[in-house]
Amino acid sequence: MSYLMGIDVGTTGTRAVIVRPDGHVMGAATGDHERMRMPTPGGAEHDPEDWGSATILAVRAALENAHLAGKDIAAVGLSGQMHGVVLLDQTKAVLRPSLIWCDQRSQAQCDWITARVGAQRLIQLVSNPALTGFSAPKLLWVREHEPQIYERAAHCLLPKDFVRLRLTGEFATDVSDASGTLLFDVTRRRWSQEMLSALEIDPTMLPRAYESPEITGQIGRETALVTGLTTGTPVVAGAGDQAASAVGNGIVLPGLTSATLGTSGVIFAYTAAPKLDPQGRIHTFCHAVPGKWHVMGVTQGAGLSLRWFREHLGESETWYARQTGADPYDVIIKEAEKTPPGSDGLLFLPYLMGERTPHLDAQARGMWFGLTAAHNRGHLIRSILEGVAFSLRDSLEIFKELGIPVEQIRASGGGSRSVLWRQIQADIYGKELVTLQESEGSALGAALLAGVGGKVYSSVEESSLQAIHVREHVAPHSARSKIYDRQYQIYRSLYPAVRELAHQLAELGRESAAAS
Repeated sequence: MSYLMGIDVGTTGTRAVIVRPDGHVMGAATGDHERMRMPTPGGAEHDPEDWGSATILAVRAALENAHLAGKDIAAVGLSGQMHGVVLLDQTKAVLRPSLIWCDQRSQAQCDWITARVGAQRLIQLVSNPALTGFSAPKLLWVREHEPQIYERAAHCLLPKDFVRLRLTGEFATDVSDASGTLLFDVTRRRWSQEMLSALEIDPTMLPRAYESPEITGQIGRETALVTGLTTGTPVVAGAGDQAASAVGNGIVLPGLTSATLGTSGVIFAYTAAPKLDPQGRIHTFCHAVPGKWHVMGVTQGAGLSLRWFREHLGESETWYARQTGADPYDVIIKEAEKTPPGSDGLLFLPYLMGERTPHLDAQARGMWFGLTAAHNRGHLIRSILEGVAFSLRDSLEIFKELGIPVEQIRASGGGSRSVLWRQIQADIYGKELVTLQESEGSALGAALLAGVGGKVYSSVEESSLQAIHVREHVAPHSARSKIYDRQYQIYRSLYPAVRELAHQLAELGRESAAAS
């Protein structure tokens, strides 16, 4: 039997998954990354070589866990965090740490891009507005602030594509990941020469963009020695983490939508043709399904908000988890179970790293609103779970405006493992929430794409039919949904009311950091 491997280069670790063609996971392992560095307020960086080391660890451990050898793997697919900028010199050496997806330092560059190209022209050229999360503003930030680095840069890669280079020696990307650079003509599925010219970026820095199931290279001899894979094993283009996760969730037909709760949170829907939001509140990208597209809304601080609570306010739960062998997140979320829907009037804005949908505001700030002496830790925790779900509902409301059908929502990501968080989502969305037999998301999707490239499946759609199986249906509770509908109206009015104050605080923060 042929087995498939998917490798997902995430924010906190790299995951390798081995699956049978029927979607059953045979083995999986994660290589942890060093902690994300935040050199300045809004900064977020990773060492790309750390991703390579984590990949080797994950691949070797996954093979061992599956009791398989490299010769058993028919093909390998890649997925990864989007938007990161990896700069290499002519010798393929890394020039500086990668500015990753949540780095917010490039607002000035976004403003310059918008002024130079025009807001409406940006939508026409690359289907999206200039946001700090995208790659092009980060690249321009390096050009302005570190010109000596930029001058030496011969190649610019996205995170998963740096790992591809280390595995195969090839420079390549895929159309879904390229869509998040602000340099890609999403409608025509090719690099935008007009955009590159306007921003004065040398097109030779960019890799060739392939459709996701296309083979881009093979496992090299040195890679085989350190990973246990076999020399010559084909490696397909793969996809950005959200498009790969969508494949892993079977979001390959109209009406199907996914809600992914990872470090960030994403609402994702398939479209047969490019669907553009004139206000740029949601992203329009190429799908990993050849010739198809998708729309998605993003909240920057989904699981990140809960992790922030655990790291800074959850010492007792973390200590208890260590003593008992429990998951600290399970311990934390359990405290919220006795708190009623709506957290007794407490709201949480999860804008800890700025926000994309719907505000497009790198200076957005998180907050608790409605706090009283009657609230306790359970209220704080439940309000975080609800606030993240409210933020994702913002995207669903935009989909409704644009006439994009949402018939079923499939939950994925680490947050989907929580029974309480799944029910909160169903109640807030007012839609049935579905979980699947396998919850590997992006890594599973990358493996299925490898299966298409390796001729195990005839198409991405067929891979979904064979490998994706529903496990659980979570229906919304009508009484709770009514409470949440009323609270959501307050939630969506809250940030516009404090936006200017948030910007003033952001400016004060920058001044304070400069003075210290």
